[in-house]
Amino acid sequence: MSVPKPSRTVRAGSVYIGGGNPLTVQSMTNVPAEDTERSVAQILALERAGCDIVRLAVPSERAAEVFRAAKEAGARCPLVADIHFDYRLALAAVRGGADKIRINPGNIGERWKVKEVADACRDRGLPIRIGVNGGSLDPKILSKYGAPTGEALAQSALEEASVLEDCGFSDIVISIKSSSIREMLTANRLVREQSDYPLHLGVTEAGDDYSGLVKNAIGIGALLAEGIGDTLRVSLTADPLEEVRAGREILRSLGMDPRGVIDVISCPTCGRTKIDLIGLERRFKEAVAGLNPKGKRIRVAVMGCVVNGPGEAKEADFGIAGGDGCCVFFKKGEKQEKLSEDDALARLIAETRRAIDA
Repeated sequence: MSVPKPSRTVRAGSVYIGGGNPLTVQSMTNVPAEDTERSVAQILALERAGCDIVRLAVPSERAAEVFRAAKEAGARCPLVADIHFDYRLALAAVRGGADKIRINPGNIGERWKVKEVADACRDRGLPIRIGVNGGSLDPKILSKYGAPTGEALAQSALEEASVLEDCGFSDIVISIKSSSIREMLTANRLVREQSDYPLHLGVTEAGDDYSGLVKNAIGIGALLAEGIGDTLRVSLTADPLEEVRAGREILRSLGMDPRGVIDVISCPTCGRTKIDLIGLERRFKEAVAGLNPKGKRIRVAVMGCVVNGPGEAKEADFGIAGGDGCCVFFKKGEKQEKLSEDDALARLIAETRRAIDA
């Protein structure tokens, strides 16, 4: 399968989306934007967790004040205003300091209202994200296809983009989401074939932090592996921090996280396992969770036995394999020494820190 040509580049605050720029992870606050203190606290927490772009629902002009407050509090990540129906809220968000506006031109109303938003964003150098999903399709499109199919979603997205283009606005990001993985895949592939707009990927209404992660990993992962997609949000019925963690994990699994990755290779347990493999793997991940790989890919193995451990994990930089109540430490598949479980864990952590600083 051929890799699509790079999409066009748009800039939101300090972050460039599309054009081959690093993939970005997004999330959304889940407290009222009018509650400035809690909203700002959540934005800062998301940023610390590795969120590149944060979106906020803006249901009132007062809510639009949160953008300036967040920046005054030290928020550095771009902030997106999520707007529905009332074009005046988009204008208030632009004035309030938002870095990007999310609208669906179809529910903004008359064309002049859409143009007002487009003109305001152009004057401030802000991009607009078009958000399309199965629950907000134009009745004519829905009648044509009979259901919110991938083809229907793609047509809707491109028609909405043409509205902005007719207003002389082209700094557009398209987001096409569906609770159906198959339709989400179809829609994004079609839009990518027919345009060069940067694509925001995600499976909407996916569920909790287990089932939702699985669905998003399938949908987002499949498209990213094909070279489709520029930014993503893993929508979960969970704490927004879990969305960030999940998004980063998807990128790391594909080797696409620009921040680098500490890639833990661990085997399933079996009857030969004579160490606390599950506990060791969990404790190691907890210990290195706050470390910054600095763009490196560091592969660490936590294996259950010496029968297969070093051989199956020979591509790892280093790791341990369980013995009879002890662990064998190895590098590049070569055994180095025997250690107790606690000493093995300490060695893994120390070696990981050394690999980061090397």
